[in-house]
Amino acid sequence: MNQGISFFGMFSMLSIIVYGLFALLGLYALYLLIKLMIRAITALELYIDEKRNRRL
Repeated sequence: MNQGISFFGMFSMLSIIVYGLFALLGLYALYLLIKLMIRAITALELYIDEKRNRRL
């Protein structure tokens, strides 16, 4: 009465795949957030530099 993969075995494999996809999605979101922060810092530096040079 061996049916190969049981329902619970398939469910656990599916949950591992879903957790892996969520982990990859989280890492990608972190990568995009870091890129956004780098651009924001650059824009802030340009803004501050522009304000300082205008006063002088």
